[in-house]
Amino acid sequence: MEKQYDVAILGGGLAGLTLSMQLKQAKPELKIIVLERRADSADDAAHKVGESTVELGTHYIREVLGLKGYMDSKQLPKHGLRFFLSPQHKDQIHKRVELGPRQFLPVPSHQIDRGSFENDLVGMSQKLGNEVILGAKVTNVDLDEEMHSVSYEKDGTEHTLQSRWAVDATGRASFLKRKLGFAEAIDHNVSSAWFRLDYKVDVDTWSDDSKWHSYVKTGLRHLSTIHLMGKGYWVWIIPLAGDRTSVGIVADEDIHPLSTYNKLDKALAWMGEYEPQFAAKLNELTDKVLDFKIMKHFAHNSGESFSTDRWAVTGESGMFGDPFYSPGTDFISMANTLVADLIVRESKEEDIFFRTKFYAQVFRSLYDNWMPLYVNQYHMWGNTQVMITKILWDWTAYWGINCLLFMNNGLTDLPLMKTMIAGPKAMLNRYAEISAQMQTLFRDWAPSDTAELSERYIDPFDLAFMRTLQEDIVEKKVDMEELKAKLLSNMDLLEVVAAEIFRMISHQVHGTPMDIEVDPYTMTLHNDRQLESANSKLVARDPFITQELGNMWMYPVEEMG
Repeated sequence: MEKQYDVAILGGGLAGLTLSMQLKQAKPELKIIVLERRADSADDAAHKVGESTVELGTHYIREVLGLKGYMDSKQLPKHGLRFFLSPQHKDQIHKRVELGPRQFLPVPSHQIDRGSFENDLVGMSQKLGNEVILGAKVTNVDLDEEMHSVSYEKDGTEHTLQSRWAVDATGRASFLKRKLGFAEAIDHNVSSAWFRLDYKVDVDTWSDDSKWHSYVKTGLRHLSTIHLMGKGYWVWIIPLAGDRTSVGIVADEDIHPLSTYNKLDKALAWMGEYEPQFAAKLNELTDKVLDFKIMKHFAHNSGESFSTDRWAVTGESGMFGDPFYSPGTDFISMANTLVADLIVRESKEEDIFFRTKFYAQVFRSLYDNWMPLYVNQYHMWGNTQVMITKILWDWTAYWGINCLLFMNNGLTDLPLMKTMIAGPKAMLNRYAEISAQMQTLFRDWAPSDTAELSERYIDPFDLAFMRTLQEDIVEKKVDMEELKAKLLSNMDLLEVVAAEIFRMISHQVHGTPMDIEVDPYTMTLHNDRQLESANSKLVARDPFITQELGNMWMYPVEEMG
C-alpha cells in the first residue's frame, strides 16, 4: 500500500525546507514529506546566488521559524545594503557617492551560506519529525479530489505516494507550472552572470583615504551586500563562508547584452571597462575563481500560486523578479506563510475556498506591485541623485508597509486584508498607485540628473522618519486595529514624502518654486500629460519632512524650509 501524507513538498531547497518546518511547528500532527533531487549534502558556500536577506525575510527565518540563535552563531551578520554610485569615479571608490548604514540597523539581517544553511535545514526538518528524502527526482503528480498521487525516482527505483496537498518548491524546474501550463512571461529583459572566489574581497582595502574610512568602522563594509552601480547594470559583492566571495553582474540586455559577459574571460574584460578598480583586483585572482554561471532573462511570472484543488507553488517555482534589494527570501516568506495558513486551516476542516482565492489575489498583487521598482528602470542605475532618492523612497515604502504588515501577521488576517484592498481608495491600492507613480517620476527625471556628484556619504538613518519606520518593525507587536491605524498613518507619510520629493525634482528640472501644490497621485514632470486618480488630493508641505529630505539632496535648492 502506498504511503499517505498530509503534505508532499516537491523540492528541498530553502523554500521547501522552511515551509516543512513552518507547517510542523504550526501543527505537529501533520505528516509531511520533502522530496529533494540533490542526492548529497550541498557544498559550503554553494554555487547559488549569494543569499542576502533583508528585514522581512530575516524576520521569517529568525522569529517565525525560531532560528534566531542559529543565525547569530552560524551565519554571517549583514551590515545592510550598500551602494556605490557616481560611476564617473569608478576607478576611485572613495570619490563615489556611497549610500549605506554606518551602524547595524535595529532589524538584523544576514549573508547566508546557502550550502551549509540548506544542509542544516534538512536536519532541523527531520528533527521536527518530517521525512526528507534526498536523491528523489519527482517524475509525476496526478491531482485528485481526495488524494494526490506523487511519483518519484530514487536509486533507479520508482516510488509512489499519496498526499492530500502537493506543494511545488522545485525552483526553476517549476514542475507543476510546466505540467499544468500556467507559466507567464514578464517584460523584464535583465540577465546575470556570477562566480565565486576562494578569496575575501574587502572594499575597505580599495582606498587609503582617511575621510572615507571615517564614515564606517573598519570591517563593516565587508559585511554589507555591495552594489557597484552604473548605467544599465549593478555588480554585487557578497561575503560567503570561509572567506569566500560571491561576485555577480546583473544587467539590462538592451544596454549590456549577456553575450558581452557570458564567459569568465568576457566577464573580466567587461569589468575592466565598467568597474576598472574592481577589475584590477579580479585580474590578480583568476586562480581563485571556483566556478561561473549565467542566467538569461531570469524574471518569470506565474498565473497560479495557490489552488482550491489543494496544491500550491512557492519560491522560484512560481514567481521571481530581480535580485536588486535582495527580495528573494521575502517572497519565499510571504508565499510560505500563506500556504501554511491554508494547509493548517484545511487540516482542521475549515472551508478555505474563498481564503485560497483571496490569498492568490493578494500574493499576485504583492508581486505586481513590486516589479515596477525594476521594469524599465535599469537605464537610470548610473544616475546618482535619482538612485539616492529612489533607494530611500523604496526603503521607506518597504519598511512602512510591507514589513509592518508581514511582521505583525497581517497577511493572514482576512478581515484586515479585506479592508486593505476593497476598492480603489483602500490602503493597499493607494500604496500600489503611489508606488507606480514614483517609479514613473524617477524614470522621467533621469535624463535631467546630469551632475557629476561625488564624495558624499548618505546613511538612511540620516533621515529621522526612516529611522522611526525601521524601529517600528523591531518586534513591536500590535493588534489588528493598531496595525490598521499604523499602516494608514504610514500611507499618509508616504504621500507627504512623495509630494516633497516631486517639489525637489520639479525645482531641479523646471525651476518651479518649492511651495507649489502637489497631488502625489497625478504629479508629472510632463505638462502635456494629464493624469486622473480616485485618490487625487493636494498634500500640504511638512516642514519636518522638508528638512529631513534635505539630508539626501545634492542639488542646490533656493529654500528648504
